[in-house]
Amino acid sequence: MNHFNYVRGSLHAEQVPLAAIAEAVGTPTYVYSTATLTRHFRVVTEAFQGTPHLICYSVKANSTLAVLHLFAKEGGGFDIVSGGELARVQRAGGSPGKTVFAGVGKTPEEMEQALAAGILMFNVESAEELEALDAVGRKVGRRAPFALRVNPDVDARTHRYISTGLKTSKFGVPFEEAVALYARSRKMKGLSAVGLDCHIGSQLTQAAPMKVAISKVAGLYRSLKEQGYPLSYLDIGGGLGITYSDETPPSPAEYARTVLKAVEDTGSTLILEPGRALVGNAGVLLTRVLYRKRTPTKTFVVVDVGMNDLIRPALYEAHHALQPVVKRRGKPVEVDVVGPVCESSDVLARARALVLPQQDDLYAVMSAGAYGMSMSSTYNSRPRSAEVLVDGAAWRVIRERETVEDLWRGERA
Repeated sequence: MNHFNYVRGSLHAEQVPLAAIAEAVGTPTYVYSTATLTRHFRVVTEAFQGTPHLICYSVKANSTLAVLHLFAKEGGGFDIVSGGELARVQRAGGSPGKTVFAGVGKTPEEMEQALAAGILMFNVESAEELEALDAVGRKVGRRAPFALRVNPDVDARTHRYISTGLKTSKFGVPFEEAVALYARSRKMKGLSAVGLDCHIGSQLTQAAPMKVAISKVAGLYRSLKEQGYPLSYLDIGGGLGITYSDETPPSPAEYARTVLKAVEDTGSTLILEPGRALVGNAGVLLTRVLYRKRTPTKTFVVVDVGMNDLIRPALYEAHHALQPVVKRRGKPVEVDVVGPVCESSDVLARARALVLPQQDDLYAVMSAGAYGMSMSSTYNSRPRSAEVLVDGAAWRVIRERETVEDLWRGERA
């Protein structure tokens, strides 16, 4: 569900016309709905009500401070993958004590930073990382709390770039090596085993792979507990998908039923790491039509959003719905909607049926709240977009549009 709807032919974010935001702030601009963000967080919370759990929002999906602050106010924790993300969480008022540090390439400096902040635990992804974390723990005189991320070798049935649970993936330790690594950790004085972790991918739209992976990891958790490991946390990752076009992912309630059945009798506190499911449909990207261009084989609509603003279509061939900010009457025609970046892959939509847009028409790129701004760049020396947060009838700029001077800040000729 989201709070972007037409009112008398004009697309609104909650009670605010998107045209008014575009007029005041310009384009491209990301617009987020407070009501959608908080509703999605609360729906997941309600689905797991009665079960000890912690929602650790996946910061990489959208790391904007105002979004992090909203989830911190809701009582959420955070899933981070860098020291920079930890600093963002702290700046936004999030609790390091509710923060899990994942990722295959943590540096010793980042480990020390996170230990000093007092994070909940590290999700360790290799034997050598385990040794490095032990060394850091001994150096600072503190046992580093950790969980091993195990790779259950389960096909998530999602795009190959965001599938992380296969044995060919760079993520996690092989399932069959986990027990031996936990045994090694008992002899390391800089470590404290507190949990077990897995995550099989992003944009998951089927319950079956999740059930198989979580059941397998829950079995390992029970076995480790029987062997005397003082584990408290079972981190089942995130990845629950959203609807971009015609996907029908499990609802949070269906997801919870799948998870809870798989982990029953573990006695663990569950850690959930949703990202896209919380923010994906809570944001849109406003763009303006620059030109129409007809060739013997195609009609192109050139807009001011490029792959530097939203890379998902170029990177994943991802589908994003396009909605006119003000509806036009007419018969749809097939067009390619393309951006201004000098790459043939800079295409927002191929063979899309739209009432032929006119110059200066505004469009909303839907479901752009996840992996939009957080993956944006200044490629082609294009300043990054502004961001706006809507709350009812009010709205405010939460990130100013970059200037050209920002492009070379810190450089020397």
